[in-house]
Amino acid sequence: MLDERLINYIENSLKKHHDLPALSDYKGETYSYNEIARQILKFHLFYEQAGIKQGDKVALLGKNSARWCMVYLSAITYGAVIVPVLPDFRPDDLHYIVNHSEAVILFCADNIYQEMDLRKMPLIRAVLSLTNFQALHMDGEILADALKTADTHFDKKYAGDCIASGNYHFPDITNDQLAEISYTSGTTGVSKGVMLTHNNLSANVWYARRMMPLKHGDAIVSFLPLAHTYGCAFEFLFPFSIGCHITILTRTPSPQVIIRAFQEVQPALILSVPLVIEKIYRNQILPELRKRHIKRMLGIPGLRKMIHAKIKNKLVRSFGGNFREVIIGGAPFNPEAELFFRKITFPYTVGYGMTECGPLISYIAATESKVGSCGKPIDTLEVKIDSPDPLQTIGEILIRGENVMQGYYKNEKATADILDSEGWLHSGDLGLIDGDGYLFIKGRADNMIPGSSGKNIHPEELEALLDNKYAVGESLVVQRDDRLVALIHPDSEVVEKNKLSKDDLQAMFRHYLKEINESVPSYMHVTRFEIQTEEFTKTPKRTIRRHLYV
Repeated sequence: MLDERLINYIENSLKKHHDLPALSDYKGETYSYNEIARQILKFHLFYEQAGIKQGDKVALLGKNSARWCMVYLSAITYGAVIVPVLPDFRPDDLHYIVNHSEAVILFCADNIYQEMDLRKMPLIRAVLSLTNFQALHMDGEILADALKTADTHFDKKYAGDCIASGNYHFPDITNDQLAEISYTSGTTGVSKGVMLTHNNLSANVWYARRMMPLKHGDAIVSFLPLAHTYGCAFEFLFPFSIGCHITILTRTPSPQVIIRAFQEVQPALILSVPLVIEKIYRNQILPELRKRHIKRMLGIPGLRKMIHAKIKNKLVRSFGGNFREVIIGGAPFNPEAELFFRKITFPYTVGYGMTECGPLISYIAATESKVGSCGKPIDTLEVKIDSPDPLQTIGEILIRGENVMQGYYKNEKATADILDSEGWLHSGDLGLIDGDGYLFIKGRADNMIPGSSGKNIHPEELEALLDNKYAVGESLVVQRDDRLVALIHPDSEVVEKNKLSKDDLQAMFRHYLKEINESVPSYMHVTRFEIQTEEFTKTPKRTIRRHLYV
């Protein structure tokens, strides 16, 4: 158990940076640390008057916003358990999660609440709007009065400049207490509630404060889903704890909107999923590199260096020009794109994590990163490879330490399946650790395809080769009748812009398979492809539901 507490990080930051901007909705309102503290304390009084106890569950359902962050902070600093839910779930899934978590209060976006049925959530005693914190439902006069009188009670308890002077204290929340239940969407079966303690979250924030390049007063753009641990820990909790100004993209953003926000805000650190970086590489950089005169120039060392520098400078300006590094995580980074970014010395690094670790498992600064790796295991964890030779033989990645969850909420079987008696979390990911301690991810254990020659095939390697090809939106490689088949969903933007016919795509994809098969061992050869006219079915976290196509 760590000595550092998340509760102290939040309280100290609110007091130390009270007059600084804390949270802004992009193109919307800005709130100072002082204003955030006032709202948190008002909610504490509401919870207290409404009979909410420490350990009670507070469900939070809506898109990213400053008000979303206020609710999150109010719950965990009170000692309640926050249940952040991705807003893309279907109504039946939302009902299930709210009920399974045993939430008694629901903060909800108005448009989502209209699609839900309160009768299917019998434990919910109050529903508050994320738009204005007004009541959408109150179960009885006590709760209604608690909300109405929260301002009056606040004015009496925190008179004058009490908040600005820091004359307040949050409850004494110890690190062993449950802070959050994060429901994984999963690619199969029913969602599981990951129980994250204050210690798990503290471990992530403590590491980031020591090792990631952000400092007091820096600006950052938050566009990853805050209901997911990656965005929550590193675009919200960590920067908030050191006094950063966080600008939140309140709608699901396209890469174009994200880049526009970067240019306006000029963030000091950028966190991203590979999708954004790869789309820029595929749609903006590759078409330039494929031009005949550029290809000729790249063959001349002096000109190649000049072209690479020009592309790098353009990219740096696109990302705001003020960042120290780009941290990529949440999914594997395409090897071809990564090699190019390394060639032009773009300051990126790749990390690795999972919800069950809240989420961070490995990271290293961009200046020390290795191509193909996802950094080194962080110092609050032990990481090992379940393999007789972790340097050469791929094995499952096992994790133990401060970041590892308590287990799955009300699901002892699933907990026993992933956490063994010695405290090792079995990630389901396959990898190697090299002699320098760098971790390399090789795929998912449950995605691995046993080849007819006895050699295992990791379809992600083939998909990475396909996904960077012109007009390919995304792909899946599956096994059918002992043969590998590529399912390809074309890039609709490219198809429409260039008026590509089905015959054009067929010829193009046939050529791609020939190229790929020439570059991989024979046991990995893809025998044919099928064009997927519809986008692959995905989880709310945008992971392809692979089991539907296998």
